[in-house]
Amino acid sequence: MSSSWLNRPDALGRLQAVFLDRDGVINRDSPDYVTAWEDFEFLPGSLSAIAALSAAAIDVIIVTNQSALARGLMTPNTLADIHRCLTSAVAERGGRIRAILHCPHHPDDLCGCRKPAPGMILQAQARFGLDLKRSVMIGDRATDVACGRQAGCGGTILVRSGLHDERPQLQQMGIAPDLIVDDLAAAVSALLDRRGHSA
Repeated sequence: MSSSWLNRPDALGRLQAVFLDRDGVINRDSPDYVTAWEDFEFLPGSLSAIAALSAAAIDVIIVTNQSALARGLMTPNTLADIHRCLTSAVAERGGRIRAILHCPHHPDDLCGCRKPAPGMILQAQARFGLDLKRSVMIGDRATDVACGRQAGCGGTILVRSGLHDERPQLQQMGIAPDLIVDDLAAAVSALLDRRGHSA
């Protein structure tokens, strides 16, 4: 798949859902994990970007690896509290999170839900009856791009707002996103602009 996908009216004109990674995309990531709401810092423009997707009647679904649970650094109740606060903050800005799915496993568990495995996206597809060809995965890691590809999403976008330069990892994995932009705001702007031109 090439970046020409972003100019296909049959895809963007009917865009149904956007899957978002959390840390490094919506909020600032931390090498020590985000384990409390007090540590949660929205990245500039992310709340407005989610609100813009909601205003365009595009479902927003968060899919996030949270190995801090398996590592004993955070409890399920704490994670649920973070996500309640996140959902509330988004709603206050006019946005809507349709669902938040998380993988609680350690990388060594080799589960089917930890990205790059597509389990969380496939779970959302089954739960909401989504057409993944009409969906986009946005993340800050090569594993997010791989997850979107494996799930069969119509497109993938990499944002540079995370902790690492993912280009070497992408090259090693032999994959490339359809678009690389600075942050979530730029990704959503690109999607909605192209969607508008294709309508």
